[in-house]
Amino acid sequence: MKTLLSRLALICLSTAAATIAITNSASAGGNGSLFSTDAQMFAAASNPMDLPRPKPLLYTGAEPVKIENGPEQVFLARSTPRYSNEDLGCLAEALYHEARGEGSKGQAAVAEVILNRVDSRAFPPTVCGVVNQPSQFSYTIGGRKAIRNKAAYMRARAIAEAALSGAPRVLTSGATYFHTPAVRPAWSHRFQRTVQIGRHIFYRRGQRVASN
Repeated sequence: MKTLLSRLALICLSTAAATIAITNSASAGGNGSLFSTDAQMFAAASNPMDLPRPKPLLYTGAEPVKIENGPEQVFLARSTPRYSNEDLGCLAEALYHEARGEGSKGQAAVAEVILNRVDSRAFPPTVCGVVNQPSQFSYTIGGRKAIRNKAAYMRARAIAEAALSGAPRVLTSGATYFHTPAVRPAWSHRFQRTVQIGRHIFYRRGQRVASN
């Protein structure tokens, strides 16, 4: 029993001595923490900007990764056309039959007449409606005519596409009628003559002059 009491006494004395030592150490540090901010090991980790930075993944060595083909080009989508394939077919057919012997300017002038009619309230509101209106274009009388000259048709089609795409209408001063010098229709006395281009004379009446 005496031996057990002696051992307990030694343990108590050791514990008391350790407590006094910790208390003195805390007083010297000034903040009562076992991990003082003055310790270099933990102070270095307190500021992340002081840590060593890893190399960017883009660089595999001394030289950066190279892009062989350069930046990808971005193409804007084309705007939706104002006309349909049916419109294009009707206008190209009209230019072919009515003016294929004319130059590009003469065919463009006939295209202007047709589109001016589309814009006028006095005529149908579509290209095919204007072209197929009874007794307005000579080639439509007696049934549809065949297209036999492919090169001439492709030239007429290109001019028709340009006109439908918004080419300025500056050739006929808003004309809605035309005829060849070989004839003199009765209506020509009632309308204002605007210009002669090739073998066609163009006329308009008092409607608003269309210009794209």
